Amino acid sequence: MFRLKKNPESKEDLQLLQEYRKQGDLDVLGQLFERYMHLVYGVALKHFSDRELAKDAVNQIFERLIVEIPKFEIQNFKSWLFVVTKNFCLMEIRKEKSHRNRFEKFSADQNMESAEFLHPIDEMTNSSLEDNLKHCIERLKLEQRQCVVLFYYQEKGYREISEELEFPEKKVKSYIQNGKRNLKICLEQIESKHEV
Repeated sequence: MFRLKKNPESKEDLQLLQEYRKQGDLDVLGQLFERYMHLVYGVALKHFSDRELAKDAVNQIFERLIVEIPKFEIQNFKSWLFVVTKNFCLMEIRKEKSHRNRFEKFSADQNMESAEFLHPIDEMTNSSLEDNLKHCIERLKLEQRQCVVLFYYQEKGYREISEELEFPEKKVKSYIQNGKRNLKICLEQIESKHEV
């Protein structure tokens, strides 16, 4: 979390920006950021509708500025910060949606292969399923794990995975099918332990 010095806010935004670029002093960046924290918090609150998530976003965006500022020629810091904040919020929302979608996709795929598979996890909470799924993915053989993660988590197609991992496309399909079967077995074993 950033620390702020109580400096008088006499300097213009661009002066502080230049000073930060030259010295890399986080107190200078903090002084500049403090002027627009209410804006960042407001945008985050509007997108997340949750005060705690909005507060977390303020801190994460400040940390992001350290990396982002050197990449851009910024003429109007306030406008630029607004865009960075908005993009951050949209990316977080997209990540959350993608996160939900991949578990739905995984469940749907399993459902097509075996209607019984969904039964053991119907009564699990989403976070419980997610934790168990992560645990089971970690137990897969390396090739299966790589292919399953790229397919479900990064939503890549067989060809993309084949090119990235330098496996033949047939092997990729096989690793994903075997990986899914092993995940199913692993999840069922976890569920049967809970029932005992």
